[in-house]
Amino acid sequence: MDTKTYTTGVQHVGIPTNNIEETIAFYEKLGFDVVPNSTEPRQDIIQAVTLKSPERLIAFCKGIQAAAPVDSYVDPEPWDMPGYDSQVIMAAGAFVQGSSIELSADGPVKEPYAVYFQGGLTWEHAKLGVMMSLQKLVEQDLVKLQ
Repeated sequence: MDTKTYTTGVQHVGIPTNNIEETIAFYEKLGFDVVPNSTEPRQDIIQAVTLKSPERLIAFCKGIQAAAPVDSYVDPEPWDMPGYDSQVIMAAGAFVQGSSIELSADGPVKEPYAVYFQGGLTWEHAKLGVMMSLQKLVEQDLVKLQ
């Protein structure tokens, strides 16, 4: 099979790591508060990152959605969800609707603008989600890399 027939280029390249603490420390180095932080023991699959602005929260969720195996072309937007006192943004391109074990992210669009992301069918998929969330933040000049 000639790959040139089926491809036009490379969209992104992942350099995976097998250390969740390094991934969490990555967000800490960008200046975000995370729960649990890189020195705390993990008790759950959920990672909270306080992004400190609505623009960052929305960009982060758009990056998670862009890394999805299903509906990666969808552009998530905040909306009025019943039961919440603010708009909520949700990102998940999961094979099973509502599955929290697959990579997803969501958060209320209000201070402190925390996003709760979780899951990933494989480590590589979770890493891609982290990379795509960062890419969306950088593209909109919402975070600076040194």
